[in-house]
Amino acid sequence: MYNLLIFGASGSIGTQTLDVIKKLNNQYRLVAFTVGERVEIIDKIIEEFDSVKVIAVKKYEDYLCFKEKYPKIKFYCGSAGLLDVIDDKSIEIDVVVNALTGFAGLLPSVKTLEKGKVLCLANKESLVAGGDIILKLLKTKNGKLYPIDSEHVAIAKCLYNKNIDDIDKILITASGGPFYFTPIDEFKNITPEKALNHPTWKMGKKITIDSSTMMNKAFEIVEAYYLFGVDIDKIEPIVDRESKVHSMVKFKSGDIYLNVGPSDMRIPIYYALTFGKCDKDKFNDVEINTYTNHRFYPMDFEKFPLINYSRLILEKRGNMGAIINAANEECVYAFLDHKINYVDIKSIIDKIISMYQFIDKPSLDDIVRTDYEVRELVKKYIESK
Repeated sequence: MYNLLIFGASGSIGTQTLDVIKKLNNQYRLVAFTVGERVEIIDKIIEEFDSVKVIAVKKYEDYLCFKEKYPKIKFYCGSAGLLDVIDDKSIEIDVVVNALTGFAGLLPSVKTLEKGKVLCLANKESLVAGGDIILKLLKTKNGKLYPIDSEHVAIAKCLYNKNIDDIDKILITASGGPFYFTPIDEFKNITPEKALNHPTWKMGKKITIDSSTMMNKAFEIVEAYYLFGVDIDKIEPIVDRESKVHSMVKFKSGDIYLNVGPSDMRIPIYYALTFGKCDKDKFNDVEINTYTNHRFYPMDFEKFPLINYSRLILEKRGNMGAIINAANEECVYAFLDHKINYVDIKSIIDKIISMYQFIDKPSLDDIVRTDYEVRELVKKYIESK
């Protein structure tokens, strides 16, 4: 039985992870978890999982409240509390699910791999901002990394028992979001309410906005590079409006492997928690050469220029991923607060890239400092405008 820690247990991935471990026939014991704003879920989780010994919350007042309510459970709080959980000597952790949103997930990912644990990763920013650091830890420590993003699980399934050198193209599918067929001259009128109306997936607000701008697809291309070691020129986005095909791999032989299934994140979560195991020669949700059975559309790079940041991040490396991620996060929050327009997101990110110092070979501290300083720069820039 594996002892499990979930970072972000109250979010979409976190709650679905709880569903999955219930069905894994006592393969997992939940010993620790963290929550942010939705602390009302704590009572329910403790009731369902009496194995929980350590919890971290975001706010100090919540820490005081739950510490008194559950004296037999150890509580931590704040951003430091995230790392305190995994360092806690009273528990032994085997597997970590990182379901945190944004840059906050990087340090927990680093700490997990430093300790040689299994990391099931749903946090894009860990690889976008710290990909080279994560790769180094995977090479020098005993930890393992399994993706939870549906697109990367799909790619991994299509590559099962295959040689990376035989790849012609990795085709990462996108739904196209709510605005794929919207005329570009109407983008200036897009409101947060419209952008949050995703056609096929139910997700948190930040990732839903990223899905509408295609920034999430830019980040997924970066993730694919670090996860599979395939050159960016071999990774292309393609649109499946129904979100039935989660990604594809075209091989030099001409064969195209497609991962096909419902829009249900429990499937990739199950893949990660079973460490990518396959009982047969191939996964039963992988199809071969059924490309013509599905309708695909080309990516519209004019409407969705943010997807091109993937190339900038991978060509520049250094702290460029941290710069773009921090600028994007703050722009998304500002857009949700009606402080900027939808079309301002790209222009502000471009402005910040030109203003902030690029570091060729950053340390982890450099990456953390970049994130903080870029956020402050974006806030001041938006206020000045």
